[in-house]
Amino acid sequence: MSERPVLLVTGGSRGIGASVALKAADKGWAVVINYVRDRDAAEGLAGIINDAGGSALAVQGDVSREEDIAAVFDVVDNGFGRLDGLVNNAGIVGMTARLDEMSRERLEQMFAINCIGALRVAAEAVKRMSTRHGGKGGSIVNISSMAAVLGSGGQYVDYAASKGAIDTLTIGLAREVAEEGIRVNAIRPGIIDTDIHASGGLPDRARDLAGIIPMKRPGDPDEVADAILYLLSNEASYVTGAILNVSGGR
Repeated sequence: MSERPVLLVTGGSRGIGASVALKAADKGWAVVINYVRDRDAAEGLAGIINDAGGSALAVQGDVSREEDIAAVFDVVDNGFGRLDGLVNNAGIVGMTARLDEMSRERLEQMFAINCIGALRVAAEAVKRMSTRHGGKGGSIVNISSMAAVLGSGGQYVDYAASKGAIDTLTIGLAREVAEEGIRVNAIRPGIIDTDIHASGGLPDRARDLAGIIPMKRPGDPDEVADAILYLLSNEASYVTGAILNVSGGR
């Protein structure tokens, strides 16, 4: 069993997830970096952590597939023997479109990954952390979005709706497992300068929208990661069911 606390980061090979993995490792966590396609990025990130004296493993898995979720947790169980934290970060955004232009296939994929995947990963984490199941407690941080509040009309209402579900998951699960040693919180990032915007066909979106942000700039993944690390830490020991906006005031 790992002597270090163990953190699973889904969607951990890039952007916010990668920043979390690096910062968590620096604070003494062993990190399991989940990725879907970019094996080189995930293994490169794990290599950086291991070369610096940390402990990290990269594991492929699509959270919309039950067998992939099982494989990810097999790595957690067999590689480290414990789980102390989860950053439920894996998610997608579609091309900019109106709701009446979106296909059922798009909606099913969006909710399979952003909602059902997040629910199932959280459930597996609870099975390992909860004192009810023989665990020693832990912390879950779900990654929502300011889109859950703003609605993203004319861009991606489906994504916004999926993140609204993450807010509800956070509140409900926090109350469900509060007596079992698990804290559950969420971060709502605003416009953050990552390559997720390119997935929606707007690679320059973060910079183009700087003017509508009260701080007049997009956020950096490290700024979101710092907030996540706080919620994972013992400094947040009495914080559960909270949703923290990291949005530059938007």
